[in-house]
Amino acid sequence: MSRVMTPQGAGPAQFRALTLFAESVNTVQTARNMVCSALEDWGLGVLVDDVRLCVSELVGNVIQHATPDRRLALPGASRRIDVTVRKWPKWLFLGVADEDSSPPTFPIGEVFSPDLVGDLSEALLPDSGRGLLIVQRLADGLWWSPEEVGGKTVFCRFDLARRDFGGRT
Repeated sequence: MSRVMTPQGAGPAQFRALTLFAESVNTVQTARNMVCSALEDWGLGVLVDDVRLCVSELVGNVIQHATPDRRLALPGASRRIDVTVRKWPKWLFLGVADEDSSPPTFPIGEVFSPDLVGDLSEALLPDSGRGLLIVQRLADGLWWSPEEVGGKTVFCRFDLARRDFGGRT
């Protein structure tokens, strides 16, 4: 089950939210579709590929790694994932929230020089942490925030002033 929300009375939609469940078959695809639709509606089609990959990695991390906090876990219940995308005049924010308060493991520094990565075998690249490394490379900012009731949200920011929209933002 999923739900898309757009605030009423906000003029052209600048915010979208979607609630998904980790155990659903099409969770990642549904998140990608919502984000792509929002970007196209807002005239930000140039960002679709980067943001789609970022939401795929962030939602995939929840599916693969998040374990709900004891107070949020219900026996037999699905794990909730909330995806938000917000457009401000200068920025686009993507947020993926889950029910696990454990901090994500962000990549620190460079594993290999970017100039050498193309020549390396995949076997030499790290086994874990690649998803957040991809998000870190594509987005202009990456951070996380704990939620008051438990769980966390991982955010990434795209600076619209740095992107070419053919004269529009």
